Amino acid sequence: MFTGIVEALGKVEEIKRVGENIDLRISSKISHTLEVNQSLNHDGVCLTITDFDKNQHWVTAVKETLDKSSLKHFQVGQLVNLERAMPSSGRFDGHIVQGHVDTIGNVVDISEQDGSWLYTFSFDYPSALIVEKGSICINGVSLTCFDVTDKSFRVAIIPHTHEKTNFNKFLKGTPVNLEFDIIGKYISRLIKK
Repeated sequence: MFTGIVEALGKVEEIKRVGENIDLRISSKISHTLEVNQSLNHDGVCLTITDFDKNQHWVTAVKETLDKSSLKHFQVGQLVNLERAMPSSGRFDGHIVQGHVDTIGNVVDISEQDGSWLYTFSFDYPSALIVEKGSICINGVSLTCFDVTDKSFRVAIIPHTHEKTNFNKFLKGTPVNLEFDIIGKYISRLIKK
């Protein structure tokens, strides 16, 4: 489980296709703290560490993950948001994030607001899972959404988040990983039953 508070940026150093999967080599300042079999959130996708050394780690993304996330669009040199799993003694500084991407969204608009930024995202997924002033995880970042419609929403980004995450690399059309709030997903399922 994660909280959507990004710890570090990683850089994609190598992408290797192995059958239907891809192996990624990522360099980061937290790679040396990792262990094999540990979960690490990569742009909102929970992946298992398969190997590591002092400044890089390796993970594998299977076809299911590639089909449901923006990992299939990753390129060498790209920066990705990283977060280690929350320890049982940790604090919830964001919201409950599983690292299980629901769908890919796209950046529709970016506007600077004299020190902050407004991002508009589109998505094609059941809109009942997103509510005004509710939590959403975008590329592993816990945020509050507003101006919610059936196919889009907006978030406001503070300077710290803009500087410390890959949001500052987004352009119109950039695909992003969206994970809707787990509580909303459970409530939606219960209501349908």
